[in-house]
Amino acid sequence: MKRILRTLLAAIGVLGLVVVAAVVFITTFFDPEDLKPRLVEVVREHSGLELELDGPLTWSFYPRLGVGVAAAEAGLPSQPAEADAFAAFDHAEVSLAIAPLLRGEIAIDGLTLDGLVLRLTRDAEGRGNWETLLERLRERGEEAEAVLAPASAGPNPDASGLPVALNIASVQVREGRIAYRDAQAGRVVTLEGVDITGRNVNPEQAFPLEASLGITWQDGLEADAPLLTSDLSLETQVRLGLAEGRHVLQGVALDASTRLAGDDQAQETQFRADELLLDLAAERVELAGSRLEASLLHPRLGEKRLPLTLGFDLDADLAAHTARLRELLLTGPDGLELGGNLAVSELATAPSYEGQLRLAEMSLRPWLIRLGVMPSLASNTALGQVALASPIRGDLDALTLDGLTLSLDGSTFSGRLGGRFDGTRLEADLQGDRLRLDDYLPPDDQPMAAGELSLPGVSQALAQAEPAALLPAEWLAGLSLDAALELAELTVREQAFRDVSLRLEGREGRHRLTGFESVFHEGRLAATGELDARESPLRWRLSPRIEALRLGSLMASLSDEPAPLEGRLSGTGELESRGNSIAALKRALNGRFDARMEEGRIKDVNVSRELCTAVARLEGETTSRDWQPDTRFQRAEASFRIRDGVAETDDLDVTLPGIALGGQGRLDLASERFDLRAAARFTETVDAACEVNPRLVDVPFPVRCEGELGGDSGEWCRFDREAFQDTLADLLRQEATERAGEKVQERLDEAVKRLDERLGEGAGEELRGALEGLFQ
Repeated sequence: MKRILRTLLAAIGVLGLVVVAAVVFITTFFDPEDLKPRLVEVVREHSGLELELDGPLTWSFYPRLGVGVAAAEAGLPSQPAEADAFAAFDHAEVSLAIAPLLRGEIAIDGLTLDGLVLRLTRDAEGRGNWETLLERLRERGEEAEAVLAPASAGPNPDASGLPVALNIASVQVREGRIAYRDAQAGRVVTLEGVDITGRNVNPEQAFPLEASLGITWQDGLEADAPLLTSDLSLETQVRLGLAEGRHVLQGVALDASTRLAGDDQAQETQFRADELLLDLAAERVELAGSRLEASLLHPRLGEKRLPLTLGFDLDADLAAHTARLRELLLTGPDGLELGGNLAVSELATAPSYEGQLRLAEMSLRPWLIRLGVMPSLASNTALGQVALASPIRGDLDALTLDGLTLSLDGSTFSGRLGGRFDGTRLEADLQGDRLRLDDYLPPDDQPMAAGELSLPGVSQALAQAEPAALLPAEWLAGLSLDAALELAELTVREQAFRDVSLRLEGREGRHRLTGFESVFHEGRLAATGELDARESPLRWRLSPRIEALRLGSLMASLSDEPAPLEGRLSGTGELESRGNSIAALKRALNGRFDARMEEGRIKDVNVSRELCTAVARLEGETTSRDWQPDTRFQRAEASFRIRDGVAETDDLDVTLPGIALGGQGRLDLASERFDLRAAARFTETVDAACEVNPRLVDVPFPVRCEGELGGDSGEWCRFDREAFQDTLADLLRQEATERAGEKVQERLDEAVKRLDERLGEGAGEELRGALEGLFQ
């Protein structure tokens, strides 16, 4: 045993002497600087890069065998001499494990790279400076593959020299920096503080990898304030497939702390994935079991951080520039649950997408309040129940929901909805069961304040609109509109419209109401019109049509008081106005409107009673008939000429039983004051209002109606006694003239008779003609 021990110790001593002798020989007779020219030549031959080794090459022998390089730079072949190097590093070191060397294998024990700098640029034509390097490597692809094959395959006993085993105990990249300048997109992205650490790196099994870096994103090529800055950290298990170019990252954990321009607080995000597949050969990326968790903090989001979680699976084909997102699910507080799937195309140029979208029922109110875009609504429960499901398609500028099914506060809509995110185009073709628009209007006729709508483009337009404006004129001037709406029931300002059909079209500031139809108070409404938003103030044109509308029902719905006027109203008109408020539109209204009313009734006043009472008093009598409290009329017609908000008529014609009423009047739409002067005449019909002296038939009895539309209807109309006195005076003068004429006629007849007896027949007739001419 002692002999064996001595032999072993002697062998170790001899081996140690050999190693020491080798170290002494290498350090004494071999200068690593002699390798520099060869290294520069090899790099130029395989990559085209011009390598400059400014620092020394150094050997290390303890605790491991290695070689280090300091202060190296590499320039592109076409790069100007004065330009910054394409790549550079402060220090690089490769060390070999001694034990495998004793077995005849080369095993890299450690790889360290300090102060790496990489400068990537894309010119205005879109060509990157790294493309020359890639083209060079592709040209020498077969040689590169031959060089990499032993490393990727593990120990290769058939290769000449020592086999290379890719099993690196430690890989470290410290304080790296990558700068990317894109002149085509006008963007600068910088990665700083790049630290990468890997342990037991080999192609046979997964190994742990950790990385951290900082990102600065700047829009514009000048040194402006960055759009965002972010600190990233990554932990994962990596399985390399160097031969097939297929790499798998398992248990991916990526954390980010991001600050947007102008924000003091960082936004925290965490990304987790069960597996990330990078297939470089097939140019594919796959993500399984992915989950993105965000913790957002902003004054507009409230005092607490807003937690959001997005789960998804990803399959991207980089060669075809397509990607598919599956099992999308966005969840958050207040019942947020938005899911679906998307297929994305043209990833590299103009991304577009299509897929399915579904939103579980939730209340939008807390979200709108949180985002500061909650409008003042008449109902405190509006937007409390919202859900939708729809196919979706669009791009970075526009979105379209085809086959939309929308549930809104108990109402259901279906159809198509789309538009541009900048608010310049709006498309809709919707059918719904009912909509109570009152719930979504400002309370008590308050105008909607700027910024209360969250539709992209509209908030900015409203901010520039005039106070109390009906419509955002500037937005409408640039809006492309194509909208159709069909509703079984629509409620606006407590007015119920049924079977509503609405169609709007607009281009370049000219918007047309191509069709509107609705059942309204048992009648029908229809209209066409046009709005010209290119002019200031807005120009409106409207051609309304009314058929058999129950006016009493409408007036009763507008007031708490009973309707003063009832009947079936019909009419047509051609109207135009200018302005962007109700008051301005009333003042500037012009046009015409022809109206007709049937089965009518004026409440709390009976024109027939007033007239018959007046007639009875003239005859010295009284009326004993039981009168109805209202005036019923069979028909009323009038044509109105409207000028600067004042409607006038001179052909009012109302037919009552036994009475004809005609006249003229005016209505000031701004003040709602009216003044009507009419004349009533008794007619000899079977439905006479009362017994009338034949002398009074067709005699006009003046009626005066004046007041305000919102006033007491019982005080509107009255018998115009002053005008009637003038009428009676004219009547008496006429009768006196007639009576005087009768007496003269009698005397003439007697005189002619006597003259004929004295002078002969015919002589008196000549005299009669002369006298009658004199009296005429």
